[in-house]
Amino acid sequence: MHDAIAALVALSREIGREDRGLAILAEGNTSARVNATQFAVKASGARLASLTEAEVTVCDAARVLTLLDRKQLPDEQVHRALLEARVDPRARKPSIEALFHAWLLTLEGVNFVGHCHPLHVNQILCSPRARDFAEHRMFPDEIVFCGPASVYVPYADPGLPLAWQVRERTKDFLREHGRVPRLILLQNHGVIAPGGSPEAVLAALLMAEKAAAIFAGAAAMGGPTFLLPQHVERITTRPDEAERQRRLF
Repeated sequence: MHDAIAALVALSREIGREDRGLAILAEGNTSARVNATQFAVKASGARLASLTEAEVTVCDAARVLTLLDRKQLPDEQVHRALLEARVDPRARKPSIEALFHAWLLTLEGVNFVGHCHPLHVNQILCSPRARDFAEHRMFPDEIVFCGPASVYVPYADPGLPLAWQVRERTKDFLREHGRVPRLILLQNHGVIAPGGSPEAVLAALLMAEKAAAIFAGAAAMGGPTFLLPQHVERITTRPDEAERQRRLF
């Protein structure tokens, strides 16, 4: 358990670095699978940039997941359930976004999840071009690090409504693409990166921010020009790119 939490703290601090523009103040949250029944998540109100192990809360996954069977619940009931899900009743209250973290950590190969509000990505997610950015790719490394497409989630109220939408839209993506997404883009909100390692999560977030800056610049010049589906498929299936991913992640 200690190793997973230490890795989660290190990842959180990398995401929270001010120079990266991914999150400021108490924005964003992170999580890690601890074992088959428990996960660790950033406590509510804690800052990613300065997160400590004392600001990480271990939760019973099953208690959190049962909430997703309900599309709507009163806020007070959700908050109470999250407090009851704590393994240590003295621990801080988990982030309200623990709801989607718990579900994403059940996906095959997902051991860590990072969620933040990057400056350039959110410029697009708060614009009419958000779905274009999610569903198309512009350059090879965007495909390598962010996958051939991202999940697009229409705006939903943070908490249970958002977690429900994240689950349903990700299920749609799994049926269509047969793979776990590298990125989940939330309209007018931010980005989620599920990954097998802290390195995979951070790489997807950093490349998403670079891609967003390129998208915005290209849009100012009449673009962007997207890669064709056959180009995306070629990069996705190239053995040298698969080897590069294995070495990086």
